[in-house]
Amino acid sequence: MKPMALAISIAITMLATPGILAAQVSESHKAHHRYKLVDIRTFGGPTGYVAQDLGSTGSSSGVLNNRGALVGAADTSTPDPDYLPGNGFFPIDPLIMHAFQWQNGVVTALGALPGNNNSFATWISPNGLIAGFSENGVIDPQFNLPQVDAVLWKGTEIIDLGGYFSSAAAVNNSGQVVGNTLNTATLPALNVRAFLWQTGTMRDLGTLGGDQAFADFVNERGEVSGTSYTNSTPNPPQDPFLWENGTMQDLGTLGGTFGVPNSLNNRGQVVGQSNLTGDATFHPFLWDKKNSPQLTDLGTLGGNFGSAFWINDAGEVVGWATTPGDQTIQAFLWTNGVMKNLGTVNGQPCAFAQNVNSKRQVVGVAFDCVTPGGHAWLWENGGPIVDLNTLVPSGSTLTLELAENINDRGEISGIGSPPGCADPFVCGHAFVLIPCDDLHADAEGCEDEGGGRTEEPQRASAPVTPPANATHGALTPEMLAALRARLTHRYRIPGLATPRY
Repeated sequence: MKPMALAISIAITMLATPGILAAQVSESHKAHHRYKLVDIRTFGGPTGYVAQDLGSTGSSSGVLNNRGALVGAADTSTPDPDYLPGNGFFPIDPLIMHAFQWQNGVVTALGALPGNNNSFATWISPNGLIAGFSENGVIDPQFNLPQVDAVLWKGTEIIDLGGYFSSAAAVNNSGQVVGNTLNTATLPALNVRAFLWQTGTMRDLGTLGGDQAFADFVNERGEVSGTSYTNSTPNPPQDPFLWENGTMQDLGTLGGTFGVPNSLNNRGQVVGQSNLTGDATFHPFLWDKKNSPQLTDLGTLGGNFGSAFWINDAGEVVGWATTPGDQTIQAFLWTNGVMKNLGTVNGQPCAFAQNVNSKRQVVGVAFDCVTPGGHAWLWENGGPIVDLNTLVPSGSTLTLELAENINDRGEISGIGSPPGCADPFVCGHAFVLIPCDDLHADAEGCEDEGGGRTEEPQRASAPVTPPANATHGALTPEMLAALRARLTHRYRIPGLATPRY
């Protein structure tokens, strides 16, 4: 049987999602902190990675916790003997990559299951438990591909969670791990099932009536969010769910036949995107069981498309939406029922908002609406957006391309390009930015910053109104899918069809 590896995360990447711009920017703003830039160098190869879209999500994932620990993966210099372009879970380059943790200036190689195996860390809990996946050293006889198992790291100890072509997407402080595995009972049909692993037992969470389900998030209350097929027809509807105390609740959609969660907070609120009636457009949604049993449509910035990427525990949401005519993608912050336009930087017409912390600091990327990458940004203190490259020392080792996560200490992680690297997705490195503020005043590299504040960089700008006849034309669902795929490092399992958005 010839293996087929179609583009999809093990937790299943089903979306296309860019940014949203709304509201007005404050005329007055405060100065920004300078930052110490930490280049998370690789293990000898060209590329470093941080997890994004490893579930059925368009959001940044929980790779940076409030203790300042970052997890991801980085290339070694060892060739991957099992590399086949487009096949297996690790099709993105021909070198062995290993999971890492960075904290307090130290990079720790987390290793992999025994053998010459790839591994990847996808999530770190507040107390430092790390979820991910690793090849297990077995070439699967049915698909002729390296098998992959979900794993949990406790310190440098790696625990094999079992399953069959399984992957762990998230973990909480209690050691509850969620993710996805192939259902061996249905072989040779390849059906993915959501699991919850705890104290040595992997539990199938069931479905909403179909034959597949995908778990992406688990919060500190043990609630799990993901998506599930709702029946077993050839092209089944897919709805977001919240699983709690043994029950999987269908969160519904905004009228269409596809919805997906992108973030779950500790209050049990879920945000994501859903198709509208007719499945020609999709909008960002919020689900809150305390306020409404139905999804709340967060709207757009005048266009037809949008997605909510992240929600903090205060219920503040960031994401993206298109403008009138679907000419641009712009970043938003939604709070208390109001969608705020966050602006852009360096004259770029498009922007994504990737993450927001408890201090309402937002990070993302601004770009030309065609090729994402190039301008990692920060929004705080009422705006406007500022290019993070202007807040790090000149001559830094990286150009900051994508800002993907920000924790409650104001530390930022993302991907940057070293000198000579023309594509951050091919040769980029993970980075951490440490603000030179009162909390980090004694950090190495901040002592000589003269108080650690800088005046507003000249490159920061208020919202830009793009020309009505933008050269790329109106953005289509297919273009949005391509953009989002470009921003994500996709992982593959053999034979699975990519769900529609």
